[in-house]
Amino acid sequence: MTPSVVWWCRAPQGPNHPHGDFPTYAGAVPDPQTASLLTHVLERAQAEGALGARPVAEVIQHARFFVNALPEEVRSVMDLGSGAGIPGLVVALDRPLIRVTLVDRRAKRVDALRRAVTSLGWTDRVAVLEADADHVGRDERWSGTQDAVVARGFGEPAVTLPIARRLVRSGGWVVISEPPTDTGSRWDPTWVRSLGMNPPERLGSVVRFHVEQSTPEIR
Repeated sequence: MTPSVVWWCRAPQGPNHPHGDFPTYAGAVPDPQTASLLTHVLERAQAEGALGARPVAEVIQHARFFVNALPEEVRSVMDLGSGAGIPGLVVALDRPLIRVTLVDRRAKRVDALRRAVTSLGWTDRVAVLEADADHVGRDERWSGTQDAVVARGFGEPAVTLPIARRLVRSGGWVVISEPPTDTGSRWDPTWVRSLGMNPPERLGSVVRFHVEQSTPEIR
């Protein structure tokens, strides 16, 4: 099946800046109405069972670990298995210069994401792609096109990292959510290097990989 892409939006402003144990992003102050509307969108997704029971404010704050892990020069980000739009929609809120692609294979979630992006008013910089992430990663139209790929609760390391690696350009970044620090690292450095990437850098609740070089086709 050919992936269907719908582009929507207008260029908004950045986010609210929460305080406490969660990160903040030192970007432009967002339109409060847009930030409030995003909270409403996520609350609706939670009511529909697309987001866990964690308070939405904490979900947004946690997503800012992803935002902070993205270097300033990043201009394109793909969110694998976006579900309710986390962290992709928070990236879009906080980083208005980034073009975001939300990927999910479930038609119901894709429909909800398209409605969410429309309601947020984000016109030409947020896309919703209905497709299996692995198929997208193997599609030459998407291979090596992204400055960064993010994934929150998408899958096991052996699944997530090769898919993300195929989508990121040389010199780009992969940011993945990580269990608490007391569980130890899930990432074998030798295997990571075989993908043409540096071993991960732990940044709070996420790990960040830098793509150092082109690498042979990843199976």
